Amino acid sequence: MQATDPAPGGGRTGLEQSVIECDPGSSITRATGEREEVLFVLTGTGEVRLGGESHPIEPETGAYFAPGEEYELDNRSSQPMRVVSVRISDPVPPDPDRGSNRTVVRRLAEQEAHDATTARWFRIVADPSTGLRSATHFVGYIPTERAPEHFHVYDEVIYVIEGEGTLHTGGDRIPVAAGSCLELPARTVHCLENTGEGVMRLVAVFRPAGSPAAAYHPDGTSAYPGTPPVSTV
Repeated sequence: MQATDPAPGGGRTGLEQSVIECDPGSSITRATGEREEVLFVLTGTGEVRLGGESHPIEPETGAYFAPGEEYELDNRSSQPMRVVSVRISDPVPPDPDRGSNRTVVRRLAEQEAHDATTARWFRIVADPSTGLRSATHFVGYIPTERAPEHFHVYDEVIYVIEGEGTLHTGGDRIPVAAGSCLELPARTVHCLENTGEGVMRLVAVFRPAGSPAAAYHPDGTSAYPGTPPVSTV
């Protein structure tokens, strides 16, 4: 098993992103401690075991674990299992009014697509409606049409699943490609431009939870219809 953080110096957001690799035919045990954790499977098939129950996983599968849990990741395939993990520090306390809405595993293909800015769209992997208390876990789809520079009021970490492009932020132009990990503290004015020929895909986590479509122009006006303006002060 390997666990690497491709974005050293992270942690400004309280979102700790790493890529876990589990060898063929092997398993690893992990504990969340005081944090929430979400996973997204890139390669490999197998199971997640939690509390005596087994949940099949394969590429394009997400999983959620609450604070104080221990789980086992079991790779039953002939290739390495690669998983993007994001751990969320200082999680929101459980809401007793929500009742039991826990979903351990969700498959991306089964989730509804929603529109965002500039012909972009997304699918939710986990959010408070599925048990993830502190954040939203989603996969975003970025076409070749460039969006204007904008910001979000949430902290975010991003892993590029496929495609290539440029991250524009603070006057810098940072090349990105499949495997790139990005960290965007709240109110960072940026644009992730797709410079490839096909749709760029990314998996991301942001906190506090909300809609991935909630974006704002640098002057605070909404970049997506229906989102109220925010102060830039």
